Amino acid sequence: MSTTPDSRLAALGITLPTPAAPVANYVACVQTGSLLVVSGQLPLADGSLFATGKLGGAVSVETAVEAARYSMINVIAQVKAALGGDLSRVKRVVRLGGFIACTPDFTAHAAVMNGASDLAVAVFGDAGRHARSTVGVPSLPLDAPVEVEGLFEIA
Repeated sequence: MSTTPDSRLAALGITLPTPAAPVANYVACVQTGSLLVVSGQLPLADGSLFATGKLGGAVSVETAVEAARYSMINVIAQVKAALGGDLSRVKRVVRLGGFIACTPDFTAHAAVMNGASDLAVAVFGDAGRHARSTVGVPSLPLDAPVEVEGLFEIA
């Protein structure tokens, strides 16, 4: 059984991408004490958006779940870079925040965000169990359907 975040990623067939650079006046991560805050990450796959559009419109729940998973992969890539490549320093995924671009009548936000939450648990084990907020919004940068941010306790 895989016991480190890196070995779990490998077992899942996930290779972390180079973290995306911020596109405006902010930083990707901020550490304060033992907390690491990761700015919102879009569902980039191989350098471009995995999907675009809104839930309740052109984007299916299944596609958005995968987009949330890609967003979480990008969150983890930011964490790894901020921690000098050592994901074993993550003591706990404290909180994830999910933003779902959707039509006003869309209500399956939680199901979409499970794409990120399930990956957090798969990679970090029990330390990946977290608090969470998921919010529907009218739009996201670059017409992304999902954006995920994170708060991590680190050693």
